[in-house]
Amino acid sequence: MAEKLIRDPVHDVIAFRTDRPEEALLFRLLNTPEFQRLRRVRQLGLAALAYPGADHSRFSHCIGVMETARRMLARMEAFVPVTPEQRLVCLAAALLHDLGHGPFSHVFERVTGIHHEEVTREMILDPAGEVHRLLSERDARLPQRIVQFLGGRPQRTFLNDILSSQLDADRFDYLLRDNLMTGSRYGDFDLSWLLQALMLDPSSGRLAVAAKGISAVEDYLQARYHMYRNVYFHKVVRSAEGMLRLAVQRARRLAVQDRLAWPSRDHWLFKALLGQALCHEEFVQFDEVSMLSAFKVWSECEDQTLASLCGGLLFRRLYKVIDLSFVEDAAEAARIYAAARDAVMAAGGDADYDLFLDEPLETSYAIPSPGAADGQEDSIIVVDGQGRSSDFARSSPLVAALNRQLMFRRIHVAQRYRDVAAAAVMRAAGR
Repeated sequence: MAEKLIRDPVHDVIAFRTDRPEEALLFRLLNTPEFQRLRRVRQLGLAALAYPGADHSRFSHCIGVMETARRMLARMEAFVPVTPEQRLVCLAAALLHDLGHGPFSHVFERVTGIHHEEVTREMILDPAGEVHRLLSERDARLPQRIVQFLGGRPQRTFLNDILSSQLDADRFDYLLRDNLMTGSRYGDFDLSWLLQALMLDPSSGRLAVAAKGISAVEDYLQARYHMYRNVYFHKVVRSAEGMLRLAVQRARRLAVQDRLAWPSRDHWLFKALLGQALCHEEFVQFDEVSMLSAFKVWSECEDQTLASLCGGLLFRRLYKVIDLSFVEDAAEAARIYAAARDAVMAAGGDADYDLFLDEPLETSYAIPSPGAADGQEDSIIVVDGQGRSSDFARSSPLVAALNRQLMFRRIHVAQRYRDVAAAAVMRAAGR
């Protein structure tokens, strides 16, 4: 038996039987330049500035998603046959689902408009790439089938749910992996029991959970809540992400004005800043190493705004936080923030770059409304001992709390203007 083994901190041993064509192909995909690029894209972006252990990559996450999807498929085969081709499409999609992610998680794409889902599709379908070549050697239709699968086409089934639902391999892996690597201990849950409780909904043919797994689902959803509250929405993480957004916006503005000394206009990074499409070879070079190199150059540039932002990110001189979570009304928060902006400007600061308002929100379990629009997540289906299906909301007393939005409201401000902004906030809030 020919095997390739990967030792993973979350899933322990991940094995590829290379004497089986499907698994041999998956292992070969790992070694393509496109997939190896993900070693240089961190899963949590700048979260390591708050949690020093959080330097894990999208490379390890994608392998973990594939392994979790493999375990989910093995469980579902107890209820419905899965063909080798269905298995290959599902596992290849799980492995490649983040192939188009740019540096620093989602922050860069929000500024440039380069969306990782679209780039992932392009990378898989591009004949110039090794991923496409390997897939096409197996079956000329395979790249297109994987892209369709990632989009939930031609019809959503339990196979699609394995990769994209409220109980999917992507979330299972990133919660456990992020929890482990941050050392937070907020995101742990019993994955083995949860997978054992998965089943097929007899009425819809979609992914469901048996009633015995209700507590495991509650545990998982609470882990998701705590990870957002304590890790993903951590004030230091959000401060760094906000500064990154401002730095990229500033560099983009200077590039448009032809005032950015480096890179040159024909450089792929210049094109990325402007949101222009990169060719296959250029995108393979687009990673956090290249962006951090740019920050080092820009930290010594003539533009003091860009230099200060990049230096702050490189050496952890992050913006300070003024908590506005006590303000429930959005209009009132906007008024208080406007007072802080005015105070910073009066003190000589730039209100567009020296502070920003941050209002992250997330719902741990969103209950779909009747007649929900396409794209809204389906509910978690629970099947009781008599084979009757119902929404998770009818089975768990925790749903009312989990369906509420988790939200923070904060002002992040450059350290030299922190006291000025804080005083203005106190006056405006009447405190």
